[in-house]
Amino acid sequence: MNDNLTFRRMTEADIDEVLRVEYAAFSHPWTRGTYSDSLKSYECWLMFEGSQQVGHGVINVIIDEAHLLNLTVKPESQGRGLGLRLLEHLMARARARGAHECFLELRASNHPAYRLYERFGFNEIGRRRDYYPAVDGREDALVMACTLLD
Repeated sequence: MNDNLTFRRMTEADIDEVLRVEYAAFSHPWTRGTYSDSLKSYECWLMFEGSQQVGHGVINVIIDEAHLLNLTVKPESQGRGLGLRLLEHLMARARARGAHECFLELRASNHPAYRLYERFGFNEIGRRRDYYPAVDGREDALVMACTLLD
């Protein structure tokens, strides 16, 4: 477990670096506008290893439900447990805001993310057909849910 990790809230000034990570990690990344809008309505977090930004995530909490909207780890930092640490931080934030359950969608082809969420305790509860844009058309989203325990 890496004890050199820190977290802080994302600001507008962070978006350029967030987009660099986002564009390296995804074929269909979020846009600057999506992040600017998210900063106004959701909790947006950065994860640092030492002084290097290695990930970011976005959650929305409404009453007692959370929705994980984005979880991204820099590609060259993946495979070392950082995604789980970021997920743990975001779920702790959701619990602190009163959430008892969290939902998310992920690409059906994103097997590493599926394993990460399953390891944390998420279960697949549904599928949204043609939810995501893909290189060759559209791709299904898997819907997952997790009960957040104190």
